[in-house]
Amino acid sequence: MYLEEEKKRLLAIAANLIILVFQARSFGYVWSTYYDSPYFFRGDYVVIAMYMVFMYLITKSFNGYKINYMRIGYLCVSHAISILLGGGVAYAFTCMALVKYESFLPILVLVGVQIAFVSLWIIIVRTVQSYIYPPRQMVVIYGNYPPDDFLKKLNRKSDRYEIREILNYEEGLKKICQDIVSYEGVILYDLPSEDRNNIIKYCYKKSIRAYVVPKITDIVMRESEELYLVDTPLFLARNQGLHLDQRIVKRMVDIVVSLLGIVVLSPIMMLTAIIIKLYDRGPILYKQTRFTRDKKTFTIYKFRSMYVDAEQKGARLASKRDLRITPIGRIIRRTHIDETMQLFNVLKGDMSIVGPRPERPEIFEKYSESIPEFEFRLKVKAGITGYAQVHGKYNTTPIDKLKLDLLYIEKYSFWLDIKLMLLTLRIIFSKDSTEGVETNQTTALKKEEI
Repeated sequence: MYLEEEKKRLLAIAANLIILVFQARSFGYVWSTYYDSPYFFRGDYVVIAMYMVFMYLITKSFNGYKINYMRIGYLCVSHAISILLGGGVAYAFTCMALVKYESFLPILVLVGVQIAFVSLWIIIVRTVQSYIYPPRQMVVIYGNYPPDDFLKKLNRKSDRYEIREILNYEEGLKKICQDIVSYEGVILYDLPSEDRNNIIKYCYKKSIRAYVVPKITDIVMRESEELYLVDTPLFLARNQGLHLDQRIVKRMVDIVVSLLGIVVLSPIMMLTAIIIKLYDRGPILYKQTRFTRDKKTFTIYKFRSMYVDAEQKGARLASKRDLRITPIGRIIRRTHIDETMQLFNVLKGDMSIVGPRPERPEIFEKYSESIPEFEFRLKVKAGITGYAQVHGKYNTTPIDKLKLDLLYIEKYSFWLDIKLMLLTLRIIFSKDSTEGVETNQTTALKKEEI
């Protein structure tokens, strides 16, 4: 089993190396053919090497090289964003190196060719992988509550993982250890801490892959600082949210990005406003009270996507095939145009470009009844986009949203914000990102250990 895993890993490395070499060679061809290089022969190789290093770093930051794990669509979009950034940087460098404005067309063609090649190559590699390597045989071990919803989501990845057995931790450590050695991976879902730790230790001893659904405390401790005050290792969890200097930098980015976004998107926003008004003569904007950092309330602005008085019976999340949504509303929700008005909220300081999705007070209180830790996500300002918006969906369960938001808070950095802004482009083309909740979907916490 170990040898097969190494072969699979080497195949992924080779596939990624081919992508990187193609990008370097294609850029080298454009650089030497269409631009009058001021450098000598070796200098040109230095320029190509710099481009290669930049492409590697930017693609790696977007998880574009995780060809064994990520979805094909995610990989293609990650590479496309990286290639577009690489093309922009390459053109800027070219103009500076030649001390004049050069034609952008060769770089534009380069970007198009690279995106086409990489996308096709990823599809080919994943097809070959699925043919050579069947889905990974897995066993799920769960705690006091069955992992029904989790299994439904995991079954959508049947080309990557196949659940062969489901065990309850009450069957005992001895029975579990006897069973898991015959599988390629173990998924630990909602286990009491002591039992989970014992199984993880056994998996480590036997070199068995262990996939763990994290608890809240796992996420809080994940980015803790290592301290060596004495000869006993210490982890320091500051639990403060963002530092003052981080909040200042974040606010400066918010002002710049929101102003730029308002200017660029103003024609679309004006057209949307006119269409909404002409459709049913109702109000253009929809205003709601939402929570932001430290549970402060603010009025959020959105283009109205539902019929007037759609919530006469009270607040509730939009569902699949929701009859309250107008035909125009379905289009602007699908393309996220309805949320562009939130740029004004960002400019005012109520929100940030990146942060947890702002919740309505009544829905927040409902979630908090079963998830007291739900207020942890209020350590930072609410955002238009964020970890939960990029990696989750509209109908992601509250506990999973909380975990994703906490991951963002604990991992925050300036670069992470930039990365999430760019990855937001991916959700515009994802139907799942705006998919409403199922009629019978659980939207509050099932009594899982958190």
